[in-house]
Amino acid sequence: MPEFTGERVIPGQVDPDLWNEHVSRYLFAARLSAHRRVLDIACGTGYGAAELALNAASVTGVDISEEAIGYAREHFARPNLTFEHAPAQSIPLPDASFDLITAFEVIEHLEDWRALLSEVKRLLAPGGQFLVSTPNKAYYADSRKFAGPNPFHAHEFEFDEFQQALQEFFPHVTLWLQNHTSTVVFQPLGPSTASHLRLEATEPDPAAAHFYLAVCAASPMLGAPTFVYLPTSGNVLRQRELHITELEAEIVKKNAWLAQSQAAHKALVDTHTQTVAELEARNRWADQLNQDLAASSARVVQLQDEITAEQAAGKETAAAYEASIAELHRDLASRTQWAQDTEARLTAELTGVANHLADSNRLLQQAELTVEERTRWALDLQHQLEAAQAQLNGFLASRWTKLGRTFGLGPKT
Repeated sequence: MPEFTGERVIPGQVDPDLWNEHVSRYLFAARLSAHRRVLDIACGTGYGAAELALNAASVTGVDISEEAIGYAREHFARPNLTFEHAPAQSIPLPDASFDLITAFEVIEHLEDWRALLSEVKRLLAPGGQFLVSTPNKAYYADSRKFAGPNPFHAHEFEFDEFQQALQEFFPHVTLWLQNHTSTVVFQPLGPSTASHLRLEATEPDPAAAHFYLAVCAASPMLGAPTFVYLPTSGNVLRQRELHITELEAEIVKKNAWLAQSQAAHKALVDTHTQTVAELEARNRWADQLNQDLAASSARVVQLQDEITAEQAAGKETAAAYEASIAELHRDLASRTQWAQDTEARLTAELTGVANHLADSNRLLQQAELTVEERTRWALDLQHQLEAAQAQLNGFLASRWTKLGRTFGLGPKT
């Protein structure tokens, strides 16, 4: 089942006043629907189209909501009643196919409301009539001053604008004012065969009206009688008394809520006072922090200046170091080249010395061999000499030698 949102009326889900407000427009139109082909644009849940179908030859209800059309088909099945899904500005039906067209409380929902009036003019048969209603913009704005603008409405009309808009499309426009009024009813307990209505003669005020309802046609129309709908729930005083009782219960609840709110407010005031005191103390502390921060900021500026000076001096020192390092690099390169040259020279000299030593070693080895040979030769001579000396000594020691010496013969020693 569709949910009532405040715009589309669903039977059984709205209060009696709102229901009567909507159904009365269909009762007004039902006086013109007898034996006619009727189109109900924006039919919603279908209750109004079903009312028109009681006397009409046929009724077609169209609505942009598939959910609403589904509800209407389920709850208001009639032999002469059909429901179709279609937007109000573009209805896929033949030209001049309806004698009566109703469009209640839909024109204010459309940005392009002229497209609706143009479509109605196309669908309306010669001699046909168009019934359209809309809320009074001024009255509606005042009644919703606390709730704010209706989010479902795209363009609301005041009386003169509404009349001029209809006259752009239809030469003949008759306007009614729809209002809730107080009524005093004398109703017999037994069956009643007739009703008598006495309507106080007053000048209607379009600016104060709740709704505007217009009957439009391409040809002149006869008569514009006043229509009064008095529902069975129309005991206004009783309804007001029940409403007052409900309001009094609400007042009791609101008084209790107000007492609680006042107690809560007092607690909030006490908390606020304490909070203000704490805030003042924290403000003083914050002021001190601000002073300390200002001093710190000044010191930071001073330190930044000192750092800037030290950075400048550091840059100069670094430049001097870089120059010294560059000089050392050049000196190191020179020394490295000298060392490489010296290494090459010494390597060459050492190679020569090594070769000389190798030659010397070879000669030394040859000399050692010669010395060994000569040593052996000398030892042989020594042995020979010692042998000869021994022979000589033996000879000298012989008696012959001694005798020769005695006689002065032989070799002298």
